Formats: sequence, C-alpha cells, structure tokens
Amino acid sequence: MKRLYVVVLLLCVSLPMFGQLSSTQQNKLAGGFGLNYIDGEAYYTFRFQPEFSFGKFGIGLDLNLDFGKDGLRKENFNEASDYLSIIRYIRYGQKHEPVYAQIGALSENTIGHGSIVYMYNNSPSFDARKIGLAFDIKMDRWGFETMYSDFAEPGLAAVRVYVLPFKFTSMSEVPIISGLEAGATFAKDFHDRANVIGVTQTGPGTYKYVESDNASVYGLDLGLPLIDGTAFRTELYTDYVKFVNYGSGVFAGLKFDINLLSQLKANLKMERRWTEDQFIPAYYGSLYEIERMKVSQSGGVVNVASKVQELAGIHSKQVGYFGSLKMDLANYITVFGSFQKLDTVQNSGILDLTAEANMGDAPYFARAGYSKAGIGDATSIFTVDDKTIAYAELGYKPYKYLLVSVVYTWTFAPVRDSNDNIIDYKAQKRIEPRVSLVYPL
Repeated sequence: MKRLYVVVLLLCVSLPMFGQLSSTQQNKLAGGFGLNYIDGEAYYTFRFQPEFSFGKFGIGLDLNLDFGKDGLRKENFNEASDYLSIIRYIRYGQKHEPVYAQIGALSENTIGHGSIVYMYNNSPSFDARKIGLAFDIKMDRWGFETMYSDFAEPGLAAVRVYVLPFKFTSMSEVPIISGLEAGATFAKDFHDRANVIGVTQTGPGTYKYVESDNASVYGLDLGLPLIDGTAFRTELYTDYVKFVNYGSGVFAGLKFDINLLSQLKANLKMERRWTEDQFIPAYYGSLYEIERMKVSQSGGVVNVASKVQELAGIHSKQVGYFGSLKMDLANYITVFGSFQKLDTVQNSGILDLTAEANMGDAPYFARAGYSKAGIGDATSIFTVDDKTIAYAELGYKPYKYLLVSVVYTWTFAPVRDSNDNIIDYKAQKRIEPRVSLVYPL
C-alpha cells in the first residue's frame, strides 16, 4: 500500500485549559485535510489530532478518515484495533517519575538498562496501529517497570522489579553503597507466531508453521551510582540475561548524566557485551514487530524468516559493544543516537537516531528519525531496506504563525493472509507537503 499526501493543511491551535495548568503545559487542537492517493486511487482525507494536558494527565487522539468514490474507505475501520487506535495515548506522569502510565502507542520503550527491551515500538506501521500499556512505579527503596504491547491480540509483555537493599538497613545514608540497585526482569512474546522457525508445505498453496522452543527471557541486573550529584551523575552497572531453551549473555557498562543549569543536558552510555551461543542482545528492539516473522513465496515455495530463527542460528560465542548519547541544548536542539554491534558477526549492527531543531523565533524547523538493523559495514548504514524506519521534516516560517514543510517517511504496510492475519510487512514511502498554521491564544 503506497500513500502520497499531495496537499495537507494542518491547523494547530494552542488553547489554555483550566486555571491550574502551568505555563509550560500545552493544549492544542490539530486537524487537517488533503488529497490522499492509496494504491493509485484518490481519497479526500480528514484528520483530527487534539492533545490536552492538565496536571500530570495528558491525552492525544488521532482520527483518520479517507473518503473515495464509494464513501468511507473500509480499511479505516475494518477491525476492533482501528477504533481503539483513535486514542493515540492517555498518559499520567513521565518515565522515571514516581508514577508513570501510558496507554496507546508505545515508542522508544526501554526496560531497565535495555539489555532485553530497548527502544521498542509497538506500532511501526500506520495501517496496523496498536494499543499497548506502560506502567511504572518508582519509590525510594523499590519500584517496577512494566509494558504490554497490544490489547487487541496476544503480544509482548515485560516486567522488571527492583529494590535498593541497603535502604532497608542502617546503611541507608552511607554514600555510594546505599544507592545499590538490584533488579530482575522477565519478558515473553505471547503472539501465536513468536516462536515460528520454519514452514512445511501441506499441499498446493497450503502450509503449516513449524514452531521452536519457547523463547521467553529473564535477566538480573545491578546498578551502583559512583557519583550522585545534581549536575553530574555516574553509574556502574552489569546485567545477566538468559533465554529459556537458548543462550545467555553478560553486559557491563557506565552511564554518565550531565545537567548544567538546564542549558545543557547530556546522557552518555558505554557498554561491553559477552554472549554465548544462541543469544541476541536487546532482542525486543525498535524493529521487533517487523522482524518477528515474515512469510514470502518464490516459485511456489513458501519461506519464513523470523527473529527466533535468527536466534537459533547463532552457534558461536561473541563479544560486542553498545554506545548511546542524548543531548538537549537549552530546549532548542535535541539529539539522540545509539549503536550496537557484535565484533565479528556480519550484519549485526543496529542504529537508532533522532534529532530536532526548533530555534525559538528563528524561521527554520527540522526533525528526523532513523532506525536501522542488519548493519554490516559503513556503506550499509544509510541504505534503506526492509529493516529500516525513517522520517524527516524540513520547514520554513515565511510568517510568524505559518510553517511550510515537507515530510518524508519510510515505514511499512502490513501484508495479511486470507484470515486477515499479518504475515509480513512491505516497505511504504510517503511524501507530505504540509502547510501548518500555529497560533497561540
């Protein structure tokens, strides 16, 4: 399915709601209409995307309607998840606050140090949006992190529970050691095709899946803050991760956090990894929903490629590395990047990048994001393929409240079987010339 938004008029209006809202919280009504081409057929498109925030609560909706010669396009609302996906998110608090909860789309979701679940995205396709849940509690002496990917069908579940054991003793005020954190994580994908490792033909045009052993995973972790100040924080950590019926890995790393008068915020992470046979670090990553299982046919022969198939096919011990950097310059420029790779395994590199520049009263705006798996050498880093998700927007403000921009997106459209089950994703490109009116009240 290929979409080309030819004209999109996006009206964004910021509304002050209720007296108790702080000046930093924003409320806006966003709507748009345009001409939309889907598989060569023209549709008139209407979108309504309001966002409201009051106190710690936030809600965002996303209603998308396509009207063609036969009326409303049936694919807009042909299953229960389409109705649920109107709720883009309902949120309370923020990640790492004492209470955080979000229901709806989950993106860049990480559990613990990221050795099992890292930058997970439950909705990599616009046409297969999902409603998931993230719920965390963070207390002085204990806490937990949880997530579930999809309420419409069985999906990925993960939970991490942690304690600061010395906070329960007379050593609760001792520097460094009192901050020791010990955690345990369990994650499992309950999707009925999470363990598919092959396929057997049962007749002309028919086949059945061959499943492997359960690939659920658990982990243990320790974290120790060496320096714990308001401007500078350093943490030493180590993780042990084991796949049930498969291999294990050990991780060790350092985290650095810098906060200089709110003008410069930076987070740096460096990690070394030692893995056994049949092990993949950060198994549930940003492209996991795409990588879970793919079905293809060639010359009448059905083939399956799956994440667990890749896991089972690793037959050597490996050493790898991971690094990430996040920077925020006075809330004008934000940049995040991470890269991970096994030293001697070809095509094991994974890259995640995001950046945004919004220079206040300056007439320019830019944002971009890029996730890529299967990286071998440097020449393949920016080669878009079936393991790539990317977006970019460049804009100019000819007048104070008017933004003219172009948005490019490389994403995926779901491929379904005769029973409407998603069996694959195919690349989908979108180009959106966009005119936006932003007028604060």
